[in-house]
Amino acid sequence: MAPTKDGVSTREKLVLAAAAEFREHGFAGTDSNRIARRASFAPQTFYRWFKDKTAIFLAVYRLWEEEERAMMSALLSEGAGPLEQVEAAVMHHRNHRLFRRSLRQLSQTDPDVRAARAESRLRQLDRIGGDRAPNAVRLLLLERLAEALAEGEMEDMGLDEAEARAAMAGILTSVRRR
Repeated sequence: MAPTKDGVSTREKLVLAAAAEFREHGFAGTDSNRIARRASFAPQTFYRWFKDKTAIFLAVYRLWEEEERAMMSALLSEGAGPLEQVEAAVMHHRNHRLFRRSLRQLSQTDPDVRAARAESRLRQLDRIGGDRAPNAVRLLLLERLAEALAEGEMEDMGLDEAEARAAMAGILTSVRRR
């Protein structure tokens, strides 16, 4: 992947453009021509680097995962408490709401997306260590609560979000102790 004159590879420019498109329009509202144009390339350039829109969606998902991991690692190294970590996770989900909706929908219908989501979760479990099964339950609870808070589901029910945030903080604390 040779960098272009600005030091960023064509593939990376396409992934960053796709990330912005998926964040703003979701998977269904984005097409490969739009991604290529946003990256300042002709539409045919997209297909030199990616088989289809799902392939670049998976590259964006990996980028999203790395951003979240780096953010959480930075918070941990700064000594952030569980509630600060919860706030960061919820904001990360909120800032990528349409992308995350697309991920949930595609993981129900596309085997490649479903497999990538499982692999992502397994990488998280490897970083956590300990017994996988109970930590998988905790991870899924954290993910679901972060998405519910990001989507405003508690507010939709007229409930205070503090309970969900406290539950997430408690789960994070229990995972960190193991």
